[in-house]
Amino acid sequence: MSSTSPLLKTPLYDWHQANGGRLVEFGGWSMPVQYTTIADEHRAVRERVGLFDISHMGRLTFDGPGVLEWLERVTTNRVSRLADLQIQYSLVPNERGGVIDDILVYRQPFAYLVVCNASNRDAVKAELERHRQGAVGNFLDRTLDTAMIAIQGPRALEILQPLFDQPLAPVKYYFFTMGRLLERVTAVVSRTGYTGEDGFEVICGAQSAVPVWEALLNQGKSHGILPCGLGARDTLRLEAAMPLYGHELTDSTNPYAAGLGWAVKLDKGDFVGRDALRSLKASPGQTRVGLVLDGKRIARQGAAVLAGDKSVGEVTSGTFSPTLQLSVAMALVEPSAAGLGDKLDIDVRGHREPARVVKLPFYTRKATTTGIA
Repeated sequence: MSSTSPLLKTPLYDWHQANGGRLVEFGGWSMPVQYTTIADEHRAVRERVGLFDISHMGRLTFDGPGVLEWLERVTTNRVSRLADLQIQYSLVPNERGGVIDDILVYRQPFAYLVVCNASNRDAVKAELERHRQGAVGNFLDRTLDTAMIAIQGPRALEILQPLFDQPLAPVKYYFFTMGRLLERVTAVVSRTGYTGEDGFEVICGAQSAVPVWEALLNQGKSHGILPCGLGARDTLRLEAAMPLYGHELTDSTNPYAAGLGWAVKLDKGDFVGRDALRSLKASPGQTRVGLVLDGKRIARQGAAVLAGDKSVGEVTSGTFSPTLQLSVAMALVEPSAAGLGDKLDIDVRGHREPARVVKLPFYTRKATTTGIA
């Protein structure tokens, strides 16, 4: 999208505007960054439940002859391993082994769905078209005629289930089901999320977004549900050490440096960038690490990571963790500076802030002090 193009609006835009959402530009869309405070919304998800409009995410559908082989050519993971109603995390690589986008691939009974990042939707579509190679299946961009809503947190299941006509408890992580919400709204409901908590992501028609959103808020009122914005989504995913495109992943960052080599299957057959990735596996150059700062100052993206007088990398994401009450960051650093417990410094606006390398993720549902010695 060019800088002069009007911002896209999700089907919930008017609701956000009328209910105190502070709207900002994100990936070419007008999106709520917060309603109350980021910390309050963050804690709601960790302790109770939060609701996110994620309709800006791209939703692309594929069906027909040659679609499986087509997807295999442009993704790093092995799509053929997917069972019906299963979801796979994968990457769309370029010829140099960098990442065009990270995606989720859904296997429906007679089709595939790809969910991609908002800012990369056009690039992913263009890459797919470049490598169609005779596949005659249908390829549709359903982003603008559908909505996507995430309900996340320990109470997500008990709030969503009464509104949905299919059992959700048996749905495993990275699987999905299809049914009806509110007795009339056809929906895809997946057990996925970007917060480190249990929860679900719901895809439905754009015209049903407001009724579904308001029904979830009403159902969750007694559980302390809050609408949440991009600010809390970012602090939650960072605590859970989930990569964000444009930060931990870029078109010049390889999957092995980003700690995502497990999503690359070099033996699955030919695909875009395979030769480059084979070389990068042996020598990724950098590695993603977790850092905890001694003080409370926040290390922002691009801040230099120092070992003595030498720059050994840079911060990709940083925040003050509402859950752990610590300043945390992820960074790409030289392997020599990636050992657990290594003491480093971060240049925060001209001041050296002591930090140490810790195990990722910073937070898990089972132990909130994971990696923090």
